[in-house]
Amino acid sequence: MRIVITGGAGFIGSHLIEFLLDKGHEVVCIDNLLTGKTENIAHIHSDKFSFIKYDVTNYLFIDGKVDYILHFASPASPNDYIEFPIQTLKVGALGTHKALGLAKEKNSRFLLASTSEVYGDPLIHPQPETYWGNVNQIGPRGVYDEAKRYGEALTMAYHRTHHVDIRIVRIFNTYGPRMRLNDGRVVPNFITQALNNKPITVYGEGKQTRSFCFIYDMVEGIYRVMLDGDNDPINIGNPEETSILQFAKTIKSLTGSKSEIIHEPLPVDDPKVRQPDITKAKKMIRWEPRYKLEDGLKKTIEWFRVKMKSLSE
Repeated sequence: MRIVITGGAGFIGSHLIEFLLDKGHEVVCIDNLLTGKTENIAHIHSDKFSFIKYDVTNYLFIDGKVDYILHFASPASPNDYIEFPIQTLKVGALGTHKALGLAKEKNSRFLLASTSEVYGDPLIHPQPETYWGNVNQIGPRGVYDEAKRYGEALTMAYHRTHHVDIRIVRIFNTYGPRMRLNDGRVVPNFITQALNNKPITVYGEGKQTRSFCFIYDMVEGIYRVMLDGDNDPINIGNPEETSILQFAKTIKSLTGSKSEIIHEPLPVDDPKVRQPDITKAKKMIRWEPRYKLEDGLKKTIEWFRVKMKSLSE
């Protein structure tokens, strides 16, 4: 199959490209490199892979047949969407519109990379796909939350009006090699702080919870949704829940760090809990994560260790 991935030079997108190429598919990557990096795909040498530097909020044209369009273009970390709020909203709205237009033109199946952030600071726990969310649309995180919520609404509108075959994946916290050192999310923050023996900064008391899915499990889940999902949203994430304070202690232990754990004020609208209900994924696509948190973290920490060493040389 010939597959177009927007945002393919990002963390998840680049891993997904490798996975698809290993399956024998042809992949076209489109990315404007606002937050994606060419180094994430520089090692890919295949006559079935091509890269186009382009902003998908503009008119989108691809020559030849396209079987699948996977729309991953968007800033995804709080640091990014707070720095680029308008670009985040534009790619969620205009970028999704242009990608859906291409899917309609090419009669392609369309997959939207949505997010657990559509649930906001949830009042239901764990979060099933049927939950509508609790989002502060005018808060600093609202630009990302509402961009993805709008993207879901637009994707469903194209399905109902133009009969585009769609998939919507709600991605929960994902970690692994190739996360940016300065990404701003909890995994790279804690690992870089621990490896540098600097204080590990926990926001609030650290009682808030997260559920972390290793990248290899995530791309397998996305691929199964692409092939065997239905037209309604589906959660992909690891239901194993941990508090942020316990997570900091785990990182400190695995790195052998001398860092102390310090506490800082909670960011605005920081979700108190986050845990996916993956009942639908288990039943429909026969998927659930295989990597234990510590196993995935060991691989991730080693990658960070090597990356940080190469930057210091």
